[in-house]
Amino acid sequence: IEFLHSKGYLHRDIKPDNFLMGLGRKANQVYIIDFGLAKRYRDSTTNRHIPYRENKNLTGTARYASCNTHLGIEQSRRDDLESIGYVLLYFLRGRSSLAGFKSCHKEAEI
Repeated sequence: IEFLHSKGYLHRDIKPDNFLMGLGRKANQVYIIDFGLAKRYRDSTTNRHIPYRENKNLTGTARYASCNTHLGIEQSRRDDLESIGYVLLYFLRGRSSLAGFKSCHKEAEI
């Protein structure tokens, strides 16, 4: 994710299904896949950060989406990092680890 961010992109759909482990000598290598929702967070012409916006539709997988994503705020690098936290919690504790947590969104629960 750090490499992706260094190239000016957000993943926007970080979830367990999008992580793969290498084989053989690369068994310790983690790969991230599915860049269908990826987006530049810097303008390619000016290199300026994309503007802050609200009232955005949820992009990505709700269970692993950041609080700001649930609140309709334009995604940024922080949201990919928050999603990684939810994925790590899932890997550590299993699917049921997120059960019972209230979503950041007023009308939804994870």
